[in-house]
Amino acid sequence: MSYARLRDEWNDLLERRPTFREPLAPYGKILDAWAQWCGDRVAPLRWSAEDCRERWRRGDPLLAAAVPSIRPEEMEDLLAPAIEFLVTIGREETALARFAEAWDRGDVSPAALFPEKGRIGSAAVQERSGLSQEFVAFLAHASLRPILESYFADCRPHLTDSPWNLGVCPFCGGPPGFADLLEGGQRRLACHLCGAGWTFPRLECAYCGGRNAKDLAVLRAEEQEEGYSISTCKACNGYVKEVDRRLRWNAGSALVEDWGSPHLDLIAHRAGYWRAIPTLIQLEEPA
Repeated sequence: MSYARLRDEWNDLLERRPTFREPLAPYGKILDAWAQWCGDRVAPLRWSAEDCRERWRRGDPLLAAAVPSIRPEEMEDLLAPAIEFLVTIGREETALARFAEAWDRGDVSPAALFPEKGRIGSAAVQERSGLSQEFVAFLAHASLRPILESYFADCRPHLTDSPWNLGVCPFCGGPPGFADLLEGGQRRLACHLCGAGWTFPRLECAYCGGRNAKDLAVLRAEEQEEGYSISTCKACNGYVKEVDRRLRWNAGSALVEDWGSPHLDLIAHRAGYWRAIPTLIQLEEPA
């Protein structure tokens, strides 16, 4: 899907939910930056199907073994709206300034924002800048999507019939950002870092792999919106929002549905659940 079309979907969602237009405005600026970024700036990974599947059999995301070459200056247009938004929050200003200075000196590279096992962004960049994990993860999600989506474009078809069965993205290793229940009843997790999607068992926690039915529960909004729900796990307190496309056939892309449903995040947040990808609610609440 083109980013211009994604922007159109976003505008359509805000038409349906006009009360969210102002608080979700930062996402619109991020989508604008994505639409203007040229995918030719990064050379695609051209691994064969067998190369990809060999790594997936070992449980390794492709990014763990093949890092794209991207110069910091070619990513600055993607980072700018994310940094500008974080500055307006009025928290971690000194740390943001340190991050920007380190970026300009070349001490922080784009790869420092890539996902690692159990986290988004390297521990080194967090320690060097003093930024919280939430701020680092937001910078990563706001800036990496066009780069990684272009980088893995030629490898996408290889996921068909692959042995991948983990709760992290098989391409970049990022955590799930949303889930779709498809026509045949399959559950497809979505990665907001690179735009990938992969099937995953419905009765399993994507974060901890828990399968105990007593730990898995579903939350819904009080004013129930048909097709939307929140899958939670009491074992790790993680949650993933979902849309059942058999009931909500006209729902937008996973990213749009995730960003456009902060009321569901608020329900999960108040119930004591967490997610790996920071929401605007998390970013704006007092430390």
